[in-house]
Amino acid sequence: MSNARYIGMSRNTGRAVEDIAHINQSVSDILRTPVGSRVMRRNYGSLLSELTDQPQNTALRLQIMAACYSAILRWEPRVSLTGITFETTYTGEMVVNITGNRNDSPGGFSSSIPLS
Repeated sequence: MSNARYIGMSRNTGRAVEDIAHINQSVSDILRTPVGSRVMRRNYGSLLSELTDQPQNTALRLQIMAACYSAILRWEPRVSLTGITFETTYTGEMVVNITGNRNDSPGGFSSSIPLS
């Protein structure tokens, strides 16, 4: 028997995921889901989908960080964020790197989420 606090199902394989993998999957789902797209939870998700085709400048970076922070703060109570960075590749793919602490147990949290 496992000592996992959270057990869920992987969206990619259908197998069980536990703890940090479950949190990473949840954060990814929150950030990739456009607000208003879930039928029974219209407020669920983030505003990142509205920012994907904007000119890449310092204002956009701040908007992306704010969208990530507000969505994770609202929908993922298991983590508290300490940093959000944003990178773009040569091909234009956006990657958000998130770091923080777990609220349910000692330990850190980090996730790198491609947004394409």
